[in-house]
Amino acid sequence: MVETADARRAHAAFVQPEQACPIAPVLDIVFSRWTTPILWTLNEYGRQRFMELQRTIATITPKVLTQRLRQLERDGLIVRTYHPEVPPRVEYEISDLGRSLAPLFATLSEWVEGNLAKVEQARQEFDAAEQRPAGR
Repeated sequence: MVETADARRAHAAFVQPEQACPIAPVLDIVFSRWTTPILWTLNEYGRQRFMELQRTIATITPKVLTQRLRQLERDGLIVRTYHPEVPPRVEYEISDLGRSLAPLFATLSEWVEGNLAKVEQARQEFDAAEQRPAGR
């Protein structure tokens, strides 16, 4: 049975976001506000203690860093190692699963190098056009 364009559109109205875009769950996990800098830092610099991470990602608050680290550990993207010393020492490192994202980050980094200037130019052109009076 051949589905018409109208039938596909009607069906699409009831599709869950994950079905409409199968990468949506990954984007939510990996590209949330602070996840990317944390994973990038652990991938680039290796095992880090909490304060080292906080210094490297200077604008993150301790509360948010704690929340993101717990979520990343839950998702299997980082490993938390507790050392029962006095004082206790906790270290974080990227897991094999998290490290498997490195090619994705490398590809995105290449895209940024080749295209970010184009994005900035497009923004400037758009903003300039928005400021012109209508009809000109």
